[in-house]
Amino acid sequence: MKIVFMGTPDFALYALEALVKSRHEIVAVVTQPDRPGNRGVTVFSPIKKYAIEQGIPVYQYEKISREGVADLRALSADLFVTVAFGQLLSKEIIDIPPYGIINVHASLLPKYRGSSPIQWAIIKGETVTGVTIMQTAEGLDTGDILYTEKLSINPFDNAGSMFEKLGALGARTLVEYLELLESGKAPAPTPQREEEASYYPMLKKSDGRIDWSNSADDVRNKMRGVTPWPGAFTKMGDKTVKIHNAELCDGEGESGRIIALDKRGIVVACGKGALRLTELQAEGKKRMTASDFLNGNRLSVGDKFV
Repeated sequence: MKIVFMGTPDFALYALEALVKSRHEIVAVVTQPDRPGNRGVTVFSPIKKYAIEQGIPVYQYEKISREGVADLRALSADLFVTVAFGQLLSKEIIDIPPYGIINVHASLLPKYRGSSPIQWAIIKGETVTGVTIMQTAEGLDTGDILYTEKLSINPFDNAGSMFEKLGALGARTLVEYLELLESGKAPAPTPQREEEASYYPMLKKSDGRIDWSNSADDVRNKMRGVTPWPGAFTKMGDKTVKIHNAELCDGEGESGRIIALDKRGIVVACGKGALRLTELQAEGKKRMTASDFLNGNRLSVGDKFV
């Protein structure tokens, strides 16, 4: 099939690479406009960089539904595919390709609609997630479900590791679905159950702050869900301390209070249970083990993180 691919970040690259290697023809890529990076240097999206390398025409619009209709019609594609594109599409655009527009979403819809489904599934303690191939509709992640694949979240996964796993799974699932679609064997679309829907927004830097009044399980899930960005952090006095790794352990006390110190880590009481912090980073310093952190920072049992 002739396909227009719409995507922007690294997560979308898994799907685009899989389509390029398939027997389908990518007639164009649409991605977000270039943005200024460090020191004012213009930064291309990962999708644009790859498309240029592959010789695929690239289109960029600040408002695709206002600026891109004529261009997209002229491409005469059979299908549009979107993966983390970053803009809502109007009905006028949705109606252009004969096979419509399909989206690869990194959750088992209708749960975890929105722009950060991988992170929020981990933060909320899910042990199973997956990808959904969805028919794009005018709402945000509200279209019919076309195809799904599940994936386990293991206790040591964080948002970074699940990003890679779900990116690869989404790419494979997309290609599988397109084969079924072309052969006439695709399953019938299934409307989403709105009563089961949940929506979570894009993470902010402030979402990385730890609330020690939560249970140890919840705090650790939060740490995993915000790794690598925005990263988990807490305060000791007026200094920020980043927490890179922690493990569940026995212990109790006032939330945020240090209840034990040893070479294995810094044990901090939570609202229920405790966590042993094993890898930390003091403000302005490099990442280090708890043992090295204690050598360079005066901490005592009874000190409190807030």
